[in-house]
Amino acid sequence: MRRKHSWTSSRAARQAAARLGLSGLFQGGTAICIGIAACLATGLAGCHAPPPSLTPQEEEGKHLYEVRCAHCHEDNDLALKKVPPDLHHLFEHSTLPSGAPATDAEIRRNVLAGKGMMPSFAGRFDDAEMAALLAYLHTGLR
Repeated sequence: MRRKHSWTSSRAARQAAARLGLSGLFQGGTAICIGIAACLATGLAGCHAPPPSLTPQEEEGKHLYEVRCAHCHEDNDLALKKVPPDLHHLFEHSTLPSGAPATDAEIRRNVLAGKGMMPSFAGRFDDAEMAALLAYLHTGLR
């Protein structure tokens, strides 16, 4: 006995499978799986959750990063011969590009003392600003 509205006879499922280039596979029992896959693919195609919003501290850190860090670490608008390391997702690794541990204390030390070609930013960040910058760096720079 055949159901009137089964996946195997569903016009919408066949159309969805055709849009996905699967119409040749739309036969017998495979139609159910393909129909479900087509519906899921169609329904989830543009479904991306927006990144979580930044806290006020992270927002301040983002601003500080944009005005004091990004022109070298992203834009290299100073035309530096040695491009500074990318700071995106910095804390997702156990070490910094230099090999030092990826910790708040090490980042703070690098920023305030400088390292290699990076100048010292001592006196340009107070404790609250440094905490904000670190909070933003922990977001992966979203």
